[in-house]
Amino acid sequence: WALHLENVTMSLSGQYECTFATYPYGTKAARIQLTVKAEEERHYLKKVQLKQTLEIPCLEDTTSENLSIYPLKWLVGENGREEELVTKEPSCPAVYRNSSMLFGQRVLLGLNNTLKVFPTKITDDGRVFSCHVLYHPERVHKSSTTVRVFGK
Repeated sequence: WALHLENVTMSLSGQYECTFATYPYGTKAARIQLTVKAEEERHYLKKVQLKQTLEIPCLEDTTSENLSIYPLKWLVGENGREEELVTKEPSCPAVYRNSSMLFGQRVLLGLNNTLKVFPTKITDDGRVFSCHVLYHPERVHKSSTTVRVFGK
């Protein structure tokens, strides 16, 4: 016997119990704790030379899905702080959040929602760029890439 759940949302998290009567042994029960996660996250490492173009795919392993039908955003993080760089809504142009003096005009959203940073600077070393794709009202695919910058 099995319980099949469709269109799973976070509200379905909790404890489930299956109870059934047996003869002559009486009632039997089994419990299971279900935790529904809102984020699926993958981590990557990208190496790039100083003053070259850094290109980071949004979701490296999701080539079959068309990301243009989902809202997404690119963020950059360092020392526990995250800053939004670019947001993209379906069928709308990208909105750049270039309030940062660190990135200014160095950020561009490329084909297939790839983040391009040019030119790379030594201060980019160790930064974590993350792409968040909202593919369901309660579910987010998150891909984080740590950058290592090398000089010649």
